[in-house]
Amino acid sequence: MTLVKEFEMSAATLDLVIETAAPRWSRDAVAALLALPFPELMFRAMSAHRANFDPKQVQISTLLSIKTGGCPEDCGYCPQASSYETGTKASKLMAVEAVLAEARAAKEKGAQRFCMGAAWRSPKDHDLENVCSMIEGVKQMGLETCVTLGMLTGEQSARLKDAGLDYYNHNLDTSPEYYGRVITTRTYQDRLDTLANVRDAGINVCSGGIVGMGEDDADRAGLIATLASLPVAPESVPINALVAVEGTPLGKSEPIDAIDFVRVIAAARITMPGSYIRLSAGREAMSDEAQALCFLAGANSIFHGDKLLTTKNATVSHDEALFGKLGLVPQGG
Repeated sequence: MTLVKEFEMSAATLDLVIETAAPRWSRDAVAALLALPFPELMFRAMSAHRANFDPKQVQISTLLSIKTGGCPEDCGYCPQASSYETGTKASKLMAVEAVLAEARAAKEKGAQRFCMGAAWRSPKDHDLENVCSMIEGVKQMGLETCVTLGMLTGEQSARLKDAGLDYYNHNLDTSPEYYGRVITTRTYQDRLDTLANVRDAGINVCSGGIVGMGEDDADRAGLIATLASLPVAPESVPINALVAVEGTPLGKSEPIDAIDFVRVIAAARITMPGSYIRLSAGREAMSDEAQALCFLAGANSIFHGDKLLTTKNATVSHDEALFGKLGLVPQGG
């Protein structure tokens, strides 16, 4: 079979998925997306983006670690796991007023959403009360709120909703098949259960994954197909490029190829056309050209600020300069 005929078959299959408004994306359909010739893939992603968003606008979020290190989980990429020697020191939960001061500073720098992350397997009730106070205070500033606290019960999700939480982040990280090679202390179903609890409580879901952990294209297709086929696609989908941290099991991983990363962004945009696709961890090491391709492929959200939890992020001044070169503006700008 010629390359042209293979492409025509893939395009026909994808058109059928779109025309029939299928509620689920199969792995094969996502794999066909990832394998499209790059110009065709980008055209489809850009078309989906323009049909749902202003392509010039990018949603700006700031992420703060409100409780760092000492996590009992064994996520192979994470410098906050207590079992790894990464130089990350464990800290207690930040005071509410200290968090609100950081939120005010983030808003002054242009953030529209303030995200708070705690290195827990799951929150204890007394800690959850303090987090709820943080959410209430951030909401009063006019910022959207997001937290990531580990696994949640239905009751805990309802408490966060009552506090005014807008988004809950809980990444699936990778495909169901590859997951056990990265994490053993909680199951894939544990993560899906938390997402269901969050959704049932009426909170927007923020869930994505990490690429560059040694997975193959089939795993990337599996991750995207799983996210896109949830009962409701996540409203926010962070796509992270692995930041290899010395001392973690994945600390010596080779960086993912930039074009391969852009393909994942494009596939996420096509399969979840109404979601915010966030260009997340790993931006600090990306060239301007790679980031520009990601925005063209449909990424329309970033983390603003010099640090993501414990790893470096692109600087605010660099982001402002890049936005100027590309003609991008913060959402609402």
